Amino acid sequence: MAKNKSFFRSTGEQRNLRFGEVSIDILTDILFSLNNKNKSNLESSSDLCGFLKETRIVECVFLLCEDLGLNLAVAFHAIEILERFTTRHIEDLFHQQNDPSIENTRPYEDLIFQTLKKKFFLFVFSSVQIASKLDLYSSAVNNDAAMRFLQRVSYPVSKQQLLDSEIFILKTLKFRLNVLNPVTYTETLLEVLGHNNASVPVEQLHPQCVLVLQFLYLQREAIYHSLLVVATGCPCPSQEQKDKFVSVMQDFMLLGVGVIAVAAFIHQPSTWDKVVEELTEITGISGQSIMDFAYVTLMHITGSKPK
Repeated sequence: MAKNKSFFRSTGEQRNLRFGEVSIDILTDILFSLNNKNKSNLESSSDLCGFLKETRIVECVFLLCEDLGLNLAVAFHAIEILERFTTRHIEDLFHQQNDPSIENTRPYEDLIFQTLKKKFFLFVFSSVQIASKLDLYSSAVNNDAAMRFLQRVSYPVSKQQLLDSEIFILKTLKFRLNVLNPVTYTETLLEVLGHNNASVPVEQLHPQCVLVLQFLYLQREAIYHSLLVVATGCPCPSQEQKDKFVSVMQDFMLLGVGVIAVAAFIHQPSTWDKVVEELTEITGISGQSIMDFAYVTLMHITGSKPK
């Protein structure tokens, strides 16, 4: 994790969530819907999925949200919007390149890189701006506030360009902004966990989960590589193994239970195995898979090397 960066210092100031107020029927429906969406996403995931969760991009989004006074859920939603948009935009550029009616002598890889390079930060900022408008716990970043921020950081852009960027993202995504969000999965699983077992201190676990999720995104590549090594038992996994593992990296249900397991271990190691059992009962994900995820993440948090 980057040093000397506080990011979201007090998660309690960001969102005042109250657990235990949703009926089991509603919780069951929500969890069923999230599970179906997760499966659908895994089946239709693009080869480009995950490439925009590179540490510097994630860190940039976190810092933008902190500077703008937005909560962490907005940051994660913005990352998913940005990735979904950029993937779709790149696919559109490839289709244009294959269009015989369009002449272009430049290599298409260079064309795509240059196209994204010119406006990428603006796309990142617009994704944050859009995500802020979808969150119930943050004040939406309107164009006036956005322009003041961009002028303060000396980023040259007009209000019309800012508006055009936001509209372009919305149209590219066909206004489908309800993208999967790891915070939603984690909080829903916590809610179900607390309902099934009242002894689990979900309100105390929630701040820990937020910090673990943030750490995991900042160290995503290293953590998932270690998890791949543990899963395959091979210190140098083959390309085929890496390709098959992409779906694991996109699995938000696994991510959610893994984050909760890590938080439970940090909070009270003596009872975390009970939490793992409950999570297995809720999701059907094996206890071994959850413990492997937690083990690898904890090794990275403590700076140890997974064995």
